[in-house]
Order: sequence, then C-alpha cells, then structure tokens
Amino acid sequence: MPTAVPERSAGLPEDGTRPVRATSTGRPRELPRGTARAAASIGALAVCQAVLMIGIGFLITGPARHVWPMTAEDGVNRGLERLRASTLTTLSSIGSELGNTGTVIGVTLAACLAMIFIPRLPMWRQVSFLALGVALQSLVFLVITIAVDRQRPHVHRLDGSLPTSSYTSGHTGAATAVYGGLAVLVLSRVKSPWRRLLAALLLLLPVVVGLSRLYRGMHHPTDVAGGMINGALALLIVGHALLRDGRVSAPAALPELPEAAHAERQPGRVAVVVNPTTVDESARDELRRVLAQHGHREPVFIETTAADPGGGQAARALDEGASLVVVCGGDGTVRAAADRLAGSGVPLAVVPFGTGNLLARNLGLPLTPAEALDAALGGAPRVIDLARVEGDGLPATHFAVMSGVGLDAAMMKYAEEHDRAKALLGWPAYVLAAPKAMRGPRMSLSVRLDGGQPLRRTARMVLVGNTGELQGGLRLIPDARPDDGRLDLLILDPSGPAGWLRTVNALLLHRKRDGAEGEGRPEFRTFRRAEFTFDAPEPREIDGDPVGTGLRLTVEVVPGALTVLVPNREG
Repeated sequence: MPTAVPERSAGLPEDGTRPVRATSTGRPRELPRGTARAAASIGALAVCQAVLMIGIGFLITGPARHVWPMTAEDGVNRGLERLRASTLTTLSSIGSELGNTGTVIGVTLAACLAMIFIPRLPMWRQVSFLALGVALQSLVFLVITIAVDRQRPHVHRLDGSLPTSSYTSGHTGAATAVYGGLAVLVLSRVKSPWRRLLAALLLLLPVVVGLSRLYRGMHHPTDVAGGMINGALALLIVGHALLRDGRVSAPAALPELPEAAHAERQPGRVAVVVNPTTVDESARDELRRVLAQHGHREPVFIETTAADPGGGQAARALDEGASLVVVCGGDGTVRAAADRLAGSGVPLAVVPFGTGNLLARNLGLPLTPAEALDAALGGAPRVIDLARVEGDGLPATHFAVMSGVGLDAAMMKYAEEHDRAKALLGWPAYVLAAPKAMRGPRMSLSVRLDGGQPLRRTARMVLVGNTGELQGGLRLIPDARPDDGRLDLLILDPSGPAGWLRTVNALLLHRKRDGAEGEGRPEFRTFRRAEFTFDAPEPREIDGDPVGTGLRLTVEVVPGALTVLVPNREG
C-alpha cells in the first residue's frame, strides 16, 4: 500500500503568490493556502473589535455612567466586600489565579504543545486558533486600557494592580479566550460522550475568574462583562478565519492506518480514471506534470464511458496492481470508483473536474485540478467511512458524501433533464431546478434507526450525510464527519414561505433540533443503520446522481472503508 510522503504544501495561497520558507531539510516550503486572506480577515476584524470595545468603554464612562445598571455597580462591589470571609477569599485567590497572565500563557503553551506532539496529530489549524485567539484578546485589551480611563472600584482591593484602567478585566478576557478556545476544540475534535461536560466545565472557568475579580474588588461588573465579550470576540474572529469551513478545519482525528502506511511512500503503478469529455489532452499533460513532481512518471490513463462512469475503471486498476488510483471527475465518478475501492486499502486521490465536487470540498482539497492533485499527493493517506445503500430497484452500492429522497432528488432529476444548463452553469443548475421541485407534494414515511421503533414523519426532504458541507462552505449537516463511524440524518418539512424562512435561518445558523419535530424546523439524528419506508414512490439520489423512484431505502455505515489522500493539516 502506498504510504505518506514527506510533507509538502497543499497548494498556492489564495492571493496567487508563492511565499517560501525553509523546512528542516533546507528545502523551500510554501506557506499554507489562504494564509494571506486569513491574516487580512483577522486584522480587519480586530480593528473593528477594538473600536467596538473602546466605544462601549466610552459609553460606560461617559453618557451611561448615571444610568442603571452602571449606577448599581458600586453597590455590588460593596456588597461583595461585606461578604468576605477567609474561605471565600482563599477560593477567590485560586479563581483569580486561573486568569493570571502566567497561568494563561502556561495553559496555552501546554495545550499547543500537546496538539503538536501527541500522536495522530499535529493539528496546526487548532494550535493557530488557540494561540492567536489568546494573543488577539491581549492585544485588544492593551489598546482598550490605553484609550479608556476608568478608576477601579472604591473598595478595599485584595490584590495589587498595575496602573491600568479598570475596563476591561484582563484576567476575565484572557480566561475567556484560553478556556473558551479549549472548549471549542473539545466540542469539535473530541469524540468522547463526556465532551459536552468537559466543555461546560471549561466555559465555567471564565465565570469563576470574573466572580473572583469582583469579590476581590478589582473590577466593576461591566469591566468583567467587557472582558468576556473581548475574549469571545477574539475567538469568534480567529475561528471565522481558521475554522469556519471544511477547507480550513481539518477533518477530525481519523483511524490509524496499518503500520506500513507510515513509511515513506514508494512510487508505484498509478492509474488515472478520467472522463474523456471533461479532461482534455492539455489537462492530462498538467496532471502528468504534477504526478512526475511526486515521483509518478508513467501513469496509466483509463477513460470512463457513458455506461460505466468509473466503477469498472477502478476495478481494472486494482486488477492491474495499481498502488494509487487518481479519479478525475465529479461526485458521481468519484462515488463509482470509491464503491470498487472500498476495503481494498488502495488510496484514492480525488481531482475535482465535474459538478458538485462535494467530497473534494469536505476533504479540504483545492477545487483547481492541478492544485488538488498536488495537495493530495503532498498530503497523507487517511481512512474514512462509506455508506452502503440499497433499496427496491436499487442494487447495493456505496456513497461517500450524501444520499437524499424527496426535494433534493427531484432537483437532481430536473437538472439532469437539462444537460445543457448543467454543462453551462455547473452546480447552480440544481438551484434553478428548485422551484419546479418544490411544487411536488410532501412525502409520508417511516424510519427505523438502529433497530429502534419506527418513527412516522412527513417531509419535503430526507437526507443522509457522511459529510456535511455543500458549495460555498455551507455546512448543511454541521456534525457530519466522514470518520466517526456514524451517519447523520436530516429531515426537512417546512410549510409555506414562513416555514421555509425558518428552515433556511436554522440551517444557516446551525440551529439544531436533535430528535425533535414540529414547527417545520430541521430534525437531526445520528445512526449506524437506517431503514426508510415511504408511503408512495419517491425520487432518490446518491451523491448527486438520480437513481429512480422507490418505496424503500436502507442505509448503513461502513467504518473505515476507504483510504483517501488529504492535504497535510498544516496546509
């Protein structure tokens, strides 16, 4: 089996430049893709953050200082002073220390080192998120204290302090940034059922720090609230730039490969599956050039046909001893090849050439073919799940992205009926087909999850996802991960314009309603095996390809079925 190659960059930065830095071996290495855009985004939003926080400070110390609740703040501080007791003072000292500069730096440094050196990592994006979030909070805090002059409360203070403004609370802001950042990483990366409890405990720590600072007479309540807002905004800004979509947030930790997969990959026989109608000779020359750069100098090109969109070609590649299969096409071609490669251990390199390209997006690959191939070959093999699906009139097959019944399948069907629009517009052709598809009736169905009791539902659309991201970075199914050994179910049943508006709003804001129905809001569930029974034949699709109508559908996860090449996480 091919194994990981030495680290290379995933591709060009989005501004088109090629900044270079040296690796430990002395060879130049490109900066991660999107570095310039992320830095510009963080810088611009940080200025807005500082202006907002300073404006709030001017409001508190100026026009609003005689308005409730500011008028009640001194009473709060005096009340806490009267409550002081030796035990509470000791506990507040510990709580205050959690937000001390030395503690925050130590926790941040320890967490970052752990994410770099613990096996099956590093997670460079997550390290950058935490470190930059804490640093940005501190920088904006310093700017605020220079701009806003506010005296500390007129009570006996239990701690010494620098001659800085009381607004905002630096301890609370720093604690919010570091412990809040860790909570975000726990929720997004840890698979344990205890992750929510751990995240809640981490989020409680900034509150403890804030209450401790109030108790010790160091800040007004609005100073503490301002610190929390400042820390939260820093995390939001950095997270928006680094973790907002699948291309930036690396896939969750994936199952370990066999030991041989960690040795240096030796160039072997490479089969390139291509659609001759979309991959012309100039494109093939570009692919050959990239392959040659990675030591693959004699690739074998195998063309798909109308009758066989990629499955037979992938099977032929396996029969001929290919050590790597490169598939150039859209999600339908990739799905057909993945179905044959399932369980073989032979890595698949996805090169987006067709419509949708959702698997490429969810794997963090660039959407330019040459860059995608370079990023994949310069990355590492990872194991992901597939979903096995079958139904009446539908032979058993696998899919890697999504399968749907109802509205989305009808959209795919109508788009397929207008090949010219699809060829001209690409995936927006599906959107143009939506109004016609939406005129169809609701469907009634029963669904049995993991052998449980059947659930009755009415719906416009039923979607099963192994991955969750669509075009434009929209995460339709926020928690779907291709490596978690589970599949995610989304049921949509909006009614009327208001219902559609609520549905769109909930999806855009990732407002989930787990295992609940009503008000037409999205319903999310997770499962390993699902059995769907529809009251009438309904249109179905698999990875964007219509597969006819039917009354039944069974979907089950196949954990770790496919090995794919993905960019290095640093990139």
